[in-house]
Amino acid sequence: MHILQAATPPEWVDEAVQRWDALLADHANCEKKAASTALALMFAYPEDRALATRLSRLAREELRHFEQVDKLMQQAKLPYLRQKPGRYAAGLRAELQTHEPRRKLDLLLMGALIEARSCERFRLLAARDAAQQTVLPTPVAELYRGLEASEARHFELYLRLAEQHASALGIKDWHLRLEELAAIEAGLVTAPDSEFRFHSGPPPR
Repeated sequence: MHILQAATPPEWVDEAVQRWDALLADHANCEKKAASTALALMFAYPEDRALATRLSRLAREELRHFEQVDKLMQQAKLPYLRQKPGRYAAGLRAELQTHEPRRKLDLLLMGALIEARSCERFRLLAARDAAQQTVLPTPVAELYRGLEASEARHFELYLRLAEQHASALGIKDWHLRLEELAAIEAGLVTAPDSEFRFHSGPPPR
């Protein structure tokens, strides 16, 4: 996950493992949002057929992930929660440029960063040492171990689409824009967060 500028704080991992039920509830929402983001990009840029084809497949995969999470929630008898938008996505969206073609580039770069962060957190959670006091339930850890590879593919897809878009328009400084957004993303996941979410920062001390 070379585009991320900061690692997830250990305190977030500790909180996530202890509150795996709340983690699953927010994760279910994240999978639906990921699918809707892909669909929104397809509607926003219908002339880009290559993008539409790739994101159509991605959206279907995100919905399959939602079904997997939802199945675990039902098995554990966890209620589905209606939640307000968290700080993470709102913080990233607030930095998006408003005019094309830079807005499309920002949307694709933001997608890459979110997927990269998800991949990193799946890896951290699934790899939690069983010798430690608190670990994820086995079915949850197994799901996250499997999802890590999917999120890596999604991250690479968004990054490739961003690079292709920039190249077609002669935007040579897109790496600099990625670094700017990555710095903002890193700040969001490392700053203390009063609300626990899949993409939140560590809990306040």
